Formats: sequence, structure tokens, C-alpha cells
Amino acid sequence: MTDELLVVRCQLGEREALAELVRIWHAPVWGFVRRMLDAERADDVTQEIWVAALRGLPRLTEPGRFGPWLFTIARRTVVNRLRHEYARAQADEAFQTSEEPVTADPADAAVDRAELIAGLAGLPVREREILILFYLQDLSIEDCAQICAIPPGTVKSRLNRSRRLLREHLIERGYRP
Repeated sequence: MTDELLVVRCQLGEREALAELVRIWHAPVWGFVRRMLDAERADDVTQEIWVAALRGLPRLTEPGRFGPWLFTIARRTVVNRLRHEYARAQADEAFQTSEEPVTADPADAAVDRAELIAGLAGLPVREREILILFYLQDLSIEDCAQICAIPPGTVKSRLNRSRRLLREHLIERGYRP
């Protein structure tokens, strides 16, 4: 069954169709969020995304564009979480008198491809999200542009810059292309 048909059925109130959409799309959404945040926050943020999607589903006018629409919600939710955490960290830093060392995410160290993940994590958020959407979620340049609300040319330039930054990181770690 296509996403478009499932969305229309959801809009008509069929719970089974919603369950099927969640079953199909939960792993890709969680994977995107997990690559943008650590594992502890990924579950909470993914739940926020599904709540927002459920609330917005009746207003979705193009059911055939469900995937990009859902990833737009996911991106917005991740960015909002990062902004909130950054603001909180800035406020906490203003009240602290001594600096504390920053520790790495222990979940990343356990992953088989630790260097690649570390390279991704070291990228600026904009470049990281483009790599994840394009390569790991297999979205088109046009879909990435729509999700990030930028022109397709900007997606291409961010992809180019992201690949270069990731390559430089891996070369620094001793990997050869």
C-alpha cells in the first residue's frame, strides 16, 4: 500500500492506517534523529516528531509527499531541540565559575564505524543533516531542499562541503581515500 493511500486513510480516521505509517516510517525517522543527536535524546525527539505529525496530518494537502513532509517536521524538531539545549548551555555557562571538560557520547564509541560517526558528529549541523538526508535516508536533492527550506543549488554546495570536511577528518585519522 502506498504512503499516499495510507495518509488519506489516516485523514479519514483509520487507526490501522496510522499504525502502518508509523511502522514504515519510524526507523528512517529515528535513524535521522539518532545521527543528529545522541541515542538518549533520539527516542524523546522521535516521539515529539510523531506527535507533531499526528497533529498536522489532517492539514497535509499533498498526501503523496508524506516522506519529505515528515522529514521537514523531524528536521524542525531536531533544530528546535538543539537551539533549546544551546540556550540552556549558554545560560548554565554564564552561572558557572569553572569550566568542565566536555565528554564524548559513550554510545558513539560502541558503534562499529566509530570514526565515520565521529566525523559526522564533528560536522556543522547544516552539513551533517544534508549528508544524512541525502545518503542515509536516500532522499533526492529536491526533497532535501524542500525539507531544509533552501534552494537545490545550496543542497549541492552543502553536500560538496560536507564530503570534503568528512574526507579531511578521516584523512587526519589515518584513513586514505
